[in-house]
Amino acid sequence: MQEVTETKKKSFLKGLTGQIIIAMVLGAALGIILHNSISPEAAQSFSNKIKMLATIFIRLVQMIISPLVFTTLVVGIAKLGDIKTVGRIGGKALGWFFTASFISLLIGLFYVNILEPGVGLKLDHVDMAAASEVTAKTKTLSVENFVEHIVPKSIFEAMATNEILQIVVFSIFFGLAGASLGSTVKPVINALDKTSHIVLKMVNYVMNFAPIGVFGAIAGVFAIRDAEELVITYFKFFGSFLVGIGTLWVVLVAVGYLFLKGRMTELLRRITGPLAIAFGTTSSEAVFPKLTEELEDFGVKDKIVAFMLPLGYSFNLDGSMMYMTFASIFIAQFYGVHLDLGTQMVMLLVLMLTSKGIAGVPRASLVVVAATCGMFDIPVEGIALILPIDHFCDMFRSATNVLGNALATSVVGQWEDDKDPEIASENL
Repeated sequence: MQEVTETKKKSFLKGLTGQIIIAMVLGAALGIILHNSISPEAAQSFSNKIKMLATIFIRLVQMIISPLVFTTLVVGIAKLGDIKTVGRIGGKALGWFFTASFISLLIGLFYVNILEPGVGLKLDHVDMAAASEVTAKTKTLSVENFVEHIVPKSIFEAMATNEILQIVVFSIFFGLAGASLGSTVKPVINALDKTSHIVLKMVNYVMNFAPIGVFGAIAGVFAIRDAEELVITYFKFFGSFLVGIGTLWVVLVAVGYLFLKGRMTELLRRITGPLAIAFGTTSSEAVFPKLTEELEDFGVKDKIVAFMLPLGYSFNLDGSMMYMTFASIFIAQFYGVHLDLGTQMVMLLVLMLTSKGIAGVPRASLVVVAATCGMFDIPVEGIALILPIDHFCDMFRSATNVLGNALATSVVGQWEDDKDPEIASENL
């Protein structure tokens, strides 16, 4: 028995998840030591350089995303076969996404009102200049911008900028057109299918760099942030946020067990690696290829994964949604701006719409929060209040987004298995 336990420990340490956790601990330790032993200028310089490790890893992943989404989705749509099937799965997907988003927003709304983390808070030396980068992007948050993020004017431009939703739109049209032409285009579909397998093989190579990227990201943050000071200053804000995000996890996992029964345990085990990567790099995008692979290994048909996951990355960001209501009302509380329940519900509906389709915008959650504050006469510069702690909140947001998308894809995949006996028999 002891030998079995030791074997499991060794395999865990050799596995990707174990290596990432070790990288987090070492990165945090190095960052804290350097923060306490060198000058702020030197720490900033070190942070800029060490974060390049994370940048390299994320860019390697981004290199894969466009060809992976295009090839897998086109092949998936072609296998689905007709507009009716695509519409059925798409309807289920959007129904799930909007329900999950609404629940996430409500959880954020509930806890920020109950715990009131912004009431009576005193923050000195708030860097308003740091907020200018975020608030400058709020001018792009409009109906026109929303449409631009959905409809591509060039598939090559969409791929170059990793606009996932635009790639999805083009791929759906391409896949449906291919399916309508029948056997004459089978060589093209087969070629794209083989290409997707090559790209997924590349995923295995890229994931070897994940612990290095996580190490760089964590070390870079702790080198320039006084962890103890942040904990004391933002204890109520961060603690309240963790209560909210923890509740959201309980809801998501409970829903998972409701629909997937005992298989939910296996799903959680399979996505542990992607969750750790998203947590360490604060990028749910960084795990898109690996999550695709894990969900297919879990038993979700490749055509369902190819269709659901890209949509989820644009429409189903549960952790980010919860944070948006929480942060917006936190800023209002800090400045003493009273928002009655009716106004808060209107804010919730506005966030439901304005947050969709902007997954490609850097620090999208903060951009949406800043824009929402402007709409409801809350000082937009208040975004500077949460910037110092935002990275740590983003770690939990990103991991929650991955869990939400894995769950949505798995549940819709099971619904389709139950509906189509042929698919169900393929999974046996």
